[in-house]
Amino acid sequence: MTGPARHFLLLVCLPLMAAAATLPRPQRPVAKVVSTAWGEEAARDKAGEAADVIRIAGIKTGMAVADIGTGGGYYVMRVAPVVGPQGRVFAQDLSLTVLDRVRQRVKAARLTNIRYVQGRQASARLPAASVDVALMIHMYHEIEQPYLLLDRLRGSLKPGGRVVVVDLDRPSEEHGMPKALLACEVKAVGYELVSMADITQGYVAVFRPGVRPRPETVKACRG
Repeated sequence: MTGPARHFLLLVCLPLMAAAATLPRPQRPVAKVVSTAWGEEAARDKAGEAADVIRIAGIKTGMAVADIGTGGGYYVMRVAPVVGPQGRVFAQDLSLTVLDRVRQRVKAARLTNIRYVQGRQASARLPAASVDVALMIHMYHEIEQPYLLLDRLRGSLKPGGRVVVVDLDRPSEEHGMPKALLACEVKAVGYELVSMADITQGYVAVFRPGVRPRPETVKACRG
């Protein structure tokens, strides 16, 4: 590759390479992925989890919502009817096998507003300026490079977009995330905490992008 195309590629890639080189890894245990689903769906519905999250996140008709780490597709199936045909849901996961299973489920339900994205631990790989609400449901504690992922996710949010994390208020090695530690980590890369509310299945934290710090100034929060 030569000329203007190569120059453009360097301009795009160099900031990402710099961020990757300087952003820290978490100073706490990262939980291992032990299941593609968190809890029984019937029990989650009975507890009103999805309804609470959709309300607190402000998800409405016509929005674009990313379900990062979709697993079994629980939120894909519940958010898609809310955003409707004019909206969009990005089913995102690290595993193509998981995405194929969600694809079959979506097909059986005849939903047409779903897009599929295979992500990476350090990047959600969502399109630029494409998402109103990015959901991270009971999976933040499994992200190996949360600072880098959150920093890169900023570019995928539309103006006014927000990140919504649902987790349990307990240590990360127990498949949860202490509230104060979550707030510290997300705020460290320039997000602002909008709200944090308890629900039956843990808590919901809503963040919006603020001023992005220089990557070399970001310090890892200690658990």
